[in-house]
Amino acid sequence: MTSMLSHAIRNLPASSAWAARAFARSLSCSSQLQAAAVQPKSKKTLAKSGVKNIVVVEGVRIPFLQSGTSYADLMPHDLARAALQDVVDYIVYGTVIQEVKTSNVAREAALGAGFSDKTPAHTVTMACISSNQAMTTGVGMIAAGQCDVVVAGGVELMSDVPIRHSRKMRKTMLTLNRAKTLGQKLSLISKIRPDYFAPELPAVAEFSTSETMGHSADRLAAAFGISRLEQDEYALRSHTLAKKAQDGGLLLDVVPFKVPGKDTVTKDNGIRPSSMEQMGKLKPAFVKPFGTVTAANSSFLTDGASAILLMSEEKALAMGYKPKAYLRDFVYVSQDPKDQLLLGPTYATPKVLEKAGLTMDDIDVFEFHEAFAGQILANLKAMDSDWFAQNYMGRKSKVGAPPLEKFNTWGGSLSLGHPFGATGCRLVITAAHRLKKEGGQYGLVAACAAGGQGHAMIVELYPQ
Repeated sequence: MTSMLSHAIRNLPASSAWAARAFARSLSCSSQLQAAAVQPKSKKTLAKSGVKNIVVVEGVRIPFLQSGTSYADLMPHDLARAALQDVVDYIVYGTVIQEVKTSNVAREAALGAGFSDKTPAHTVTMACISSNQAMTTGVGMIAAGQCDVVVAGGVELMSDVPIRHSRKMRKTMLTLNRAKTLGQKLSLISKIRPDYFAPELPAVAEFSTSETMGHSADRLAAAFGISRLEQDEYALRSHTLAKKAQDGGLLLDVVPFKVPGKDTVTKDNGIRPSSMEQMGKLKPAFVKPFGTVTAANSSFLTDGASAILLMSEEKALAMGYKPKAYLRDFVYVSQDPKDQLLLGPTYATPKVLEKAGLTMDDIDVFEFHEAFAGQILANLKAMDSDWFAQNYMGRKSKVGAPPLEKFNTWGGSLSLGHPFGATGCRLVITAAHRLKKEGGQYGLVAACAAGGQGHAMIVELYPQ
């Protein structure tokens, strides 16, 4: 995992030494967007008096791949260092399922990417919004005057998740390690039973409820009356739009990654437009036999890493960079992890709009994390319900659902993939690129996460 992360970090233009390598690509990407960009509508800026402007200078990611494919033999830090290198003051990375050998994967990735060993780094975890937390941590450090330049990002390697011995076996092994005599050791060994050897396999499940996220998504879809047909249609939309964006050269944040001993990976491999007929043949994956969530309308287990270069506006301009976007107001929310596990965007969206002094009509680009098609559609229905707003959110009226013509128009997690710790950065840089391409000014990024948590952030296009 650290080499993935390091590669992503290496491709961020943070010093003149990178200009000859990675930044050349960034400039060419920017020029492509510039050539096709629509001039944005003129709206008020969200700058606040006495508050530093924090800007996104660049954002990159290595291709997101289905777990068990080309990244399968790597470690998390291998991926992470591929996304990172002397003016950086601090590095923050998010991850969910940690490799015990590199528990502070941000530090290991930074060293592997060639950063100075004097550059501090730490790792955060907040389920599927871990890289969101990494970014906002960086924003806070810059706003507080502690740093001027922060690399934030995330990584996940689902191809090689830690599998533990059973608790009984772990306890026996630890006790055995403290045994001093041969007799004590033999006595402990004699107590080992066959069931001790059964491994503890990781599961994408809530600790507090023991329910898998897919099972929760199925219940959520049923609660909001989302049919199997609607979920399959939305999933097909995601894959179709992602394929169109990939073929059209719009996914400019993706950088090639040379897998040691294998070929260079150049694009996401989970984008697979199918047909409604083919998708309809799949059986329910979680609630059997009558559930509606299937492998086709769910995000797949994914390996990948992302990185984003944050600076104070003053520092970026002093270094000669043209920022892509401002990061403005953001909020975190949490609610019942049993029945409202995946409704983070519904709760976070009205709060971040109010904080920024905006309405849904002001938003030009929406980038929401797609864990499941049913989860996305349930959120859109909840956001458009006065009854839900009044009875569950304590609000007088609904915030309204985003129009689909502004929503995830370059695909989403269902098609591009969802490395748990890396998705947030993808959402932000995609919003910035779409704003430039489509001539908008404000983007809204939102995501749900395990534990019933969520995040939303306003992204403002940098003046062109």
